[in-house]
Amino acid sequence: MTAQNFQPPTIAECAGFLESTRASYDAIAPAYTDRFSDWRADSAPLDRSLVDAFAELAREHAPAPVADLGSGPGSVTAHLDALGTPVFGVDLSPRMVNLARRAHPGLRFHVGSMTSLDLPDETLGGILALYSIIHVPDDHLPATFAEFRRVLRPGAPVLLAFQSGDKEDRLHLSERFGQEIALDYHWRTPDTVIGHLGDAGLRLCARIVREPDGEEKRPRAFLLAEKPRVTQR
Repeated sequence: MTAQNFQPPTIAECAGFLESTRASYDAIAPAYTDRFSDWRADSAPLDRSLVDAFAELAREHAPAPVADLGSGPGSVTAHLDALGTPVFGVDLSPRMVNLARRAHPGLRFHVGSMTSLDLPDETLGGILALYSIIHVPDDHLPATFAEFRRVLRPGAPVLLAFQSGDKEDRLHLSERFGQEIALDYHWRTPDTVIGHLGDAGLRLCARIVREPDGEEKRPRAFLLAEKPRVTQR
């Protein structure tokens, strides 16, 4: 299935998982922010180096900004800004966005969904999605990546990070940080995600999988892709 003939899910089809994800992160936002307020200190050296490399590639498209999709507490957005990368954060949870704005008052954070970005075509210099596509169901992933391609400038990079493994799996959590939630996690192999990227017209540039570190239970996959550049004739 290609991006040209793919029919995206309807608004009604998207509403269920978006609402449950939004409500779940609204419920845990304060505790989640307390736990993950300093991404640079908590992240592995390899993770930081990959995000820094992504930022360097994205700065080639400045002043077009990077969208940090699933920005959460905003610490990764702030890290990109400290590197001199034009950036703003987007998160599904209004409560999470409010906490990010409070912690980083000089940066922009918006409530929104990566499945339907309120942005004109070809306006972004990059997309960063660290551990946020894990909440997008399989049948919504093609439309999400097609949306990425739509808003990216030609040649602009995408960096995805997600918990991985050698088989597809799904986890449902009804409680986290002592709060009642209804949150689904979708574990995928790198090959599965790469296939969806290719179908959306995004070209794979690099694939890295690292083993679990510390308390992590699953490998971490990083995929760097780009929107193909326009060929001059």
